[in-house]
Amino acid sequence: MDDKQDYYEILGVPRTATAEEIRKAFRTLALKYHPDRNPGNKEAEQTFKKISQAYDVLSDDEKRKQYDRFGHDGLRGYATRDFEGASFEDIFQSFGDIFGGGESSFGDIFGMGKGRRGPHKGTSLRVEVEIDFLEAAKGIEKKIDLWREELCTACSGSGSAPGHEPETCRTCGGRGAVMQNAGFFSVQRTCPTCEGRGKRITHPCPTCKGRGTQRVKREITVKIPAGIEDSTRMRLSGQGEPSRDGGPAGDLYVDVYVHEHEFFKRDGANLHCEAPITFTQAALGAEIEVPTVEGRAKLRIPRGTSPGQIFRIRGEGLPRVDGRGRGDLYVRVTIHVPSKLTKRQEELLQEFGKLEQENMSKKGFFDKWFGG
Repeated sequence: MDDKQDYYEILGVPRTATAEEIRKAFRTLALKYHPDRNPGNKEAEQTFKKISQAYDVLSDDEKRKQYDRFGHDGLRGYATRDFEGASFEDIFQSFGDIFGGGESSFGDIFGMGKGRRGPHKGTSLRVEVEIDFLEAAKGIEKKIDLWREELCTACSGSGSAPGHEPETCRTCGGRGAVMQNAGFFSVQRTCPTCEGRGKRITHPCPTCKGRGTQRVKREITVKIPAGIEDSTRMRLSGQGEPSRDGGPAGDLYVDVYVHEHEFFKRDGANLHCEAPITFTQAALGAEIEVPTVEGRAKLRIPRGTSPGQIFRIRGEGLPRVDGRGRGDLYVRVTIHVPSKLTKRQEELLQEFGKLEQENMSKKGFFDKWFGG
């Protein structure tokens, strides 16, 4: 999913749009691109998820402020709902109030009322983490401040004030759905009284106002393995939001972004770099030290090395995430030409140049082109 497209553009609203205008725009688009209205249309499916991601950010005052000020970069390290792997039922469950309350109500919009279902998994969240190259090379533990909805501690998620319990809905008898006659047919629809929940809250919890959840800040520790690649997605099972009807908690997806290094270039677990050597080292051979992610390694330069020649140092690349050893380090040598010379260096080079020219002439280097 391309989450870099402007969220206001996705919903088709101006940046000055009110919360109600954003809500209406999302509802209209969600109904238009819902997969049940576009069977087999993958493009509509992706659009449906895009508008859900956009609404998740723009409908939250804190996330919207961060996005307005810093764009997508402002959401890094800030948890957002993840819809890439979510089912369409789960997406409607997340925003059920927009469609009349309750996840089951979305079926009524398409004439497919199904009443209550079994427990749903809690909403999964997504957060972005940036690390530098050496942190990725060696592995690191990152602490994330995560805001998420959790079951209200005052009412244990029931939504009712202490000492009170939700009452069974008298309209549907707790089934969450009612049957309505439509000519020769009977159609099952979400109960209009309890909005598909099967129960009614008569005494709302004063802490959560009957919602059953509270916004809570948690510190989560993420163990990032050594050798992780840029744009890797990690899944922390059960670290998302809790289910509101007894199902398992959602997951937390951590998208890891690795900064590039000014010296090393990465190719999987292998690393590439350049190392300057002097003309005399190239001509006579030498042993030099080359930086690695762990420190330094020695590299033997043979006599007569040419500029651009590449040498491999085994095992000095990055560790493989699966634990199967390390990659290699490939070193491309360049010849360093000094910009300033001492008088003695210049004399020696001039003398060396004359000897080289005589040697080239004896070998007849240009004879085959000029017939000398």
